[in-house]
Amino acid sequence: MHAPTRPTVLRWSGSYIKAICLIAAMLLAGATVAFAADKPSDPQIAHIAYTAGILDVEAAKQALSVSKNDAIRAFASNMITDHTAVNDQALALVKKLGVTPEDNPTSKGLVAQAEAKRAELAKLSGAEFDKAYANNEVAYHKAVNGALADLLIPSASNAELKGLLETGLKIFQGHEKHAEDMAGSLK
Repeated sequence: MHAPTRPTVLRWSGSYIKAICLIAAMLLAGATVAFAADKPSDPQIAHIAYTAGILDVEAAKQALSVSKNDAIRAFASNMITDHTAVNDQALALVKKLGVTPEDNPTSKGLVAQAEAKRAELAKLSGAEFDKAYANNEVAYHKAVNGALADLLIPSASNAELKGLLETGLKIFQGHEKHAEDMAGSLK
């Protein structure tokens, strides 16, 4: 992404950092957490959504490299295709809005947490990996969908961003159902 003519720097407020940490915790632990953070700005929302998509693409790539299960592999391929498409749209919108996200301690923390989860899954193989991956995808999509519905969409003020998030939510609700079905079919 090219920098706009006059870069805009995101301000990382304490409430934004709390929201990112809550989403990261939900995504990686699969816990249901109520959001008490202040309303994030549109550039912050775009960054949160993009980061969440990247995490699932990385998990899917790991599944493709480890799993021999056709259902897991098909699901992972679908995650890469869908999350990449939504992230491409998010990047285009961020560029259009003239926002240049900057690396920050929270982003670095998200990366570290995602790496820890990938390392945990890397210790598994065969049916054990498949089940852990499928269960993680169920928890991940429940968390993402909850964050989208309860925090990100209601907080978005830009109509295009809100529309992208609503479209993403519909897609990711389908992912959640697919992941639940897949996890239920694995022994």
